[in-house]
Amino acid sequence: MIKKFISYYKPHKKLFIWDMICAFLVAVCDLFYPIIAGNMIDDYIPNKKLKLLLTWGLALFIIYVIKAGLNWFIQYYGHVVGVRMQADMRKDVFRKLQKLPFSYFDENKTGTIMSRIINDLMDISELAHHGPEDLFISVISLLGAFIILCTINIPLTLIIFITLPFIIIFSVKMRKSMSKAFTETREEIAEVNASLENSIAGIKVSRSYTSSSHEENKFEYHNNNFKKARSRAYKVMGYFFSGMGLFTDLLYLIVLVAGGLFCYYQIITVGEFAKYVLFITMFLNPIKRLVQFYEQLQNGMTGFERFQEIMNVSEEQEKENAVNLENVKGNIEFKNVCFSYTDSNEDNDLIINNLDLDIKSGKTVAIVGPSGGGKTTLCHLIPRFYEINSGSILIDGVDIRDVSRESLRKNIGMVAQDVFLFTGTIKENIAYGNLDATDEEIIEAAKKANIHEAIMQMENGYDTYIGERGVKLSGGQKQRVSIARVFLKNPAILILDEATSALDNATEMLIQQSLEELSKGRTCIVVAHRLSTIKNADEIIVLDDEGIKERGTHQDLLDKGGIYSELYKYQFRK
Repeated sequence: MIKKFISYYKPHKKLFIWDMICAFLVAVCDLFYPIIAGNMIDDYIPNKKLKLLLTWGLALFIIYVIKAGLNWFIQYYGHVVGVRMQADMRKDVFRKLQKLPFSYFDENKTGTIMSRIINDLMDISELAHHGPEDLFISVISLLGAFIILCTINIPLTLIIFITLPFIIIFSVKMRKSMSKAFTETREEIAEVNASLENSIAGIKVSRSYTSSSHEENKFEYHNNNFKKARSRAYKVMGYFFSGMGLFTDLLYLIVLVAGGLFCYYQIITVGEFAKYVLFITMFLNPIKRLVQFYEQLQNGMTGFERFQEIMNVSEEQEKENAVNLENVKGNIEFKNVCFSYTDSNEDNDLIINNLDLDIKSGKTVAIVGPSGGGKTTLCHLIPRFYEINSGSILIDGVDIRDVSRESLRKNIGMVAQDVFLFTGTIKENIAYGNLDATDEEIIEAAKKANIHEAIMQMENGYDTYIGERGVKLSGGQKQRVSIARVFLKNPAILILDEATSALDNATEMLIQQSLEELSKGRTCIVVAHRLSTIKNADEIIVLDDEGIKERGTHQDLLDKGGIYSELYKYQFRK
């Protein structure tokens, strides 16, 4: 995982190297102060060497100015490296999400996924910048201090540095506890985000059912869990920081006592003792940096682990030699198809069991039946939103598993009951059917969907902002925008999944005209509860959890007096 993390530095290695060079120079600058201060105390001041005192004072000033410039570069460009790496990771994870199977989104909350992309990557950015820099400066400072102090007095230096192994052992022992605590925190903040996203998306429902207090309680539950997890993390951090504080205080004590004794017995001079005190102050700075690095490492690597979890999810599988589906006529054939959402072949788990179905090119086939019978599932199998357990689905005699998903889905248009419109304008949403379409083509698609006049009556016409998920449009308007989108796509196969069931009768009649126009010359599969909308279908199939029960034209099924006839009589009873 470390190797993968480091790979994100590669595109920005030039800037990163300059950042490390500046960090190295800052560490070197810090080493000058104790040396110059010791010389002043031991030589320049007692021997009244004013010129040397002022010269080295000026030199120290110049060093500080250079150090300030180096720190500016580190703070600015170092963060730029982190932000660029974060953007690269976010781009990679978003691209990954576009390739994940629909089952992944069925099993994971939107807010949780968003938390991984935003919150987790923010901490990774901080680690990417501060981590190597703090570690590098700390190592250079410690090594430099050790070498310089050894030139003064090796025994005293070894006494001081002998505390390092204890600090390292303590840090390593705390690592496991901190890692677990920060992982729990990540999981809980993801749940908070998921709860928040859900509540905001359903704000109209909660208000209409006056259940705001219920939503508050749900949010409070997740918020409290996060609070407890964060408290546990801070408790572990408290042990870590207090332990590190104790070690640094003991280090000061060792320097004062041991250095004082060495000075008392004239093993070292007062100036050398001052160097030791100053170097220990410097010695503590890298230790503090290492402590900060350790916290960043826990935060960042926990976030990176969660980032990698998404990156390691298996993508939608594509056949190695998949071909493009071209010149589609629209013949669809199901051969002994079995499907379950759990990959189980047990009869109780199968949504579709041994289904055989042949739909001829250009025909309109309606599918009716009770809820849970697999109608919508069947529609989702044709564009390979889910993989079948067994059997095969053929388009123009070609198994859909042998063709690329992109070419398959380009030839299929879908209009569902639950229309999803993107935040933006009407024009942008219609253009989603063909992103290369001209304004004239977009307008023509809107006219075919009987929405053009309504759009022109709006203040900004096609540039009207429709809000999140098209909230500013009526149900009928949203449905017709989605139909215009499919007109623009111009697919060979059309799937209408209860496209008018949520609309009033007057709106349904208008949209039905648009759908009939849209269906011309295409293979059309219609899932419908309102049987009045499918009377003119070439074939009607009655489907339940046991498979196909009846099939035939509207009149044939009425004459048969079976399930369809009973459903029709029930809907149109007086």
